[in-house]
Amino acid sequence: MKTKLLIIILIAGLLTACGTQPTEPPASPLTEKSAPTTQATASLPAATDTAVLPTAPPTQEPATATAEPAVSTTVSFAKDIMPILKSRCLNCHGGDRLEEGLSFKSYAELMAGSDNGFVVIPGNADGSLMVEMVVSQEMPKRGPKLTPPQVQLIITWINEGALDN
Repeated sequence: MKTKLLIIILIAGLLTACGTQPTEPPASPLTEKSAPTTQATASLPAATDTAVLPTAPPTQEPATATAEPAVSTTVSFAKDIMPILKSRCLNCHGGDRLEEGLSFKSYAELMAGSDNGFVVIPGNADGSLMVEMVVSQEMPKRGPKLTPPQVQLIITWINEGALDN
């Protein structure tokens, strides 16, 4: 009985704590120059009611599958893509026996394709078999699947032209 009561109290406390969090991110001082809202000014000292207060810059969160790199950033085959291929793909596409005739041992072998044709179409991730297979999680067949950031790196690399860089 005490355990059930304790669990109910903990759940109620968590729900109460979660319910008090703001639902909108703070406005950036560079994008919003209007006066603070009445909700924000209610908690501020009276001297700041007419001033626009700078807010702290938003915290940077890790990149997600949907985040795209900045225009000046280029995904590197050697630094970004090859480590993914080595850790997740070379067991089946890099040894003596190659699944579907596809090798990921080098850039040239990857771009040569498989028994089924090209797996990477530079500039067209949506039309690339490699992307289709990792997005659908059909590949890799054995071992852990690629993480969303790894899949996004591959997509970005292909859309940037699948360069050997």
